[in-house]
Amino acid sequence: MAVPHIQLSFAVILLLVLLSGCNARKHKLSLKNEIRSAVDLNNFGFFASGTLNVSLLSLWLSDSVDYSTSPVGFSLSRSRVNGVLSYTAEETEECPLKATKTTNDEPLILFLIDSKNLGVNVKAFGVQDNYLIAKLKPEEKKVRKRADGDGKPDDANGKPSNTDPKQGKEKQETAANENPNPAGEAKKVSETKFKLNSSDERILVLDETNGSYSFSFSLEVGPKNQGLYNLKFHYCQNRGPGVKKPYNLTVDVVEKNPGGSYLSAAEIPLSRLYICMAGVFFTAAMVWVYTLMKHRYSVFKIHWLMAALAFTKSTSLVFHSINYHFINIEGHPSEGWAVMYYITHLLKGALLFITLALIGTGWAFVKYILSDKEKKIFMIVIPLQVLANVAYIIIESTEEGSSEYYLWKEILFLVDLICCGAILFPVVWSIRHLQEASSTDGKAAMNLEKLKLFRHYYVMIVCYIYFTRIIAILLKITMPFQWQWCYEFLVEVSTLIFFVLTGYKFRPASNNPYLQLPLDEEDVEMDEV
Repeated sequence: MAVPHIQLSFAVILLLVLLSGCNARKHKLSLKNEIRSAVDLNNFGFFASGTLNVSLLSLWLSDSVDYSTSPVGFSLSRSRVNGVLSYTAEETEECPLKATKTTNDEPLILFLIDSKNLGVNVKAFGVQDNYLIAKLKPEEKKVRKRADGDGKPDDANGKPSNTDPKQGKEKQETAANENPNPAGEAKKVSETKFKLNSSDERILVLDETNGSYSFSFSLEVGPKNQGLYNLKFHYCQNRGPGVKKPYNLTVDVVEKNPGGSYLSAAEIPLSRLYICMAGVFFTAAMVWVYTLMKHRYSVFKIHWLMAALAFTKSTSLVFHSINYHFINIEGHPSEGWAVMYYITHLLKGALLFITLALIGTGWAFVKYILSDKEKKIFMIVIPLQVLANVAYIIIESTEEGSSEYYLWKEILFLVDLICCGAILFPVVWSIRHLQEASSTDGKAAMNLEKLKLFRHYYVMIVCYIYFTRIIAILLKITMPFQWQWCYEFLVEVSTLIFFVLTGYKFRPASNNPYLQLPLDEEDVEMDEV
């Protein structure tokens, strides 16, 4: 048992290291020598009046880019469901930044970086009810004010022209434009709030410092455009075949919902959900302990392990709730509470699969000793569970745009699938063993009762895995963005039902025919006499 302890200690040390760089809902992503053509920066569900603040701190391109054929910039699109974009350009080989129209009314905003003219062209598609707050180029603001005559850039629909630049010089933007120092000009430009319009294009200020480009913008979501948004960075030159050209990118992203909440719309109820479910699991654990104390003479060690699992699950949910509470109000988790959550989450995952595997082998219920092949199952499941929890911790503490994020996500899915399959083998072996025993020895009736129990247990495990890994996910992607927290609710409720059914089936009662251990042949003969 030394190996599991070493693996657990390694996982705890690793999560402490990883949490030092965890920013939660305040994202800062730095990519060096990146060659991906598209980088997923974040998915976030916005209610009306939610805000998105994006600051491109540094963008370095390897060489000149032909922006007409290979644009560079950001795309912000509303998704109908998590991970499914609302526009079809992403599904083709065409770069999304080249879109000229959309096939639906879903809002889509493109920010096209033009390093030659030091500007960011903003294009909006679909039905727009969003407001953008950013620094407009002085020429852009000046020409628009002359075009509409009232000095309100929000209502401007004209395009830049070569008219006399001295017109309207009483405006502050004209004074800034006449500054011969480009750096000083950029600093004096103030931010402007304007409503996005699909028929209008705006040009934002793009700053340059030693070959590195930067700009920022804030988006306020309107009542008609609330939903789940996906922010991406695109470097279209690397999309096609050929040599991939590297680039460096540093970007800050901060999302907030009304009321100062840093949580996505689907995550806001999770803190209350987890604390409520923690109370339910704790109550179930106390009822289970009461049952064990009431039938103490027919209690096995596995029963106390089941109690430990229920208490660990409850404790994990408490820390998970606290974790979300701090993210909600501060934008990042409290490291101390986060460490406690990850430790209890790791213990809960290991206890769950160990308990299920032990019950599946029939340990204490059917036999006292594990066979060699059953021991090998534990030698596989325990390290895999440690790996799965390490992968989960890395995913939680890694920015979504990093290349390691999706690698560890695939590792977590694969390892979890292997563990779910591995715990079914002991149940199958127990069923086969009981089938053979019921036809060869004199304890057919008792073995048939146990055979019925393990068949039911096998069905329970399959249903639990199928629901939490497949059905619940399918329900999640069909729900509106603000109701996707129901996925977590369904998973927790199904886990509670599975725990209760398992406890009922293997309850420690003297009149429970399932838990009668096999007797010696002499004892059987005496019972028959």
